[in-house]
Amino acid sequence: MSTLQVATVKSQSTAAPVFQNSSGTEKGQLAKSWISFNMSGTAAIRDSFNISSISDNGVGKFGINLATAHANANYVVCSAGSHDSGVYLAHAYVRDRNDVAITSSFYQLDAYNSGDNPTDMVDAFSATFGD
Repeated sequence: MSTLQVATVKSQSTAAPVFQNSSGTEKGQLAKSWISFNMSGTAAIRDSFNISSISDNGVGKFGINLATAHANANYVVCSAGSHDSGVYLAHAYVRDRNDVAITSSFYQLDAYNSGDNPTDMVDAFSATFGD
C-alpha cells in the first residue's frame, strides 16, 4: 500500500476530483458545500464551505445560498441540528413545495422540534452532494 501526501489535489477539468478504486469504479465524491450555523437569536454562520449567505425566513426556516451552484437542482442535502433542551430534527426541503422552490444554488432548511413544531435551533448543520 502507498500513501500519497500532497498539498493540493486538482482536477484536470472544471469537475470535482473523483475517487476511484484500482478498477476505475467511482468510490466517492467530496461535499459540494457545508455549513455550521446558529438559527436562534441573531443568526450567524460559524463556519462554511461554498456558502455565500443565509436568510432568516421565519421561525425554523432558513434559506441557504451557495456561492458556486450545482449543475442542477437534483442534489442531496443532509442536515441535523440541536437545541439547548435536546436534539431536534432538521428537515431540508430539496424538492419544490408550495412556499419555496429549490434551485441549483438555493435550498431552504426547515427545523422542527420533536413535537413537529417549527423551531430555531442553536446548532444547525447541513451539507450538499451532487454535480
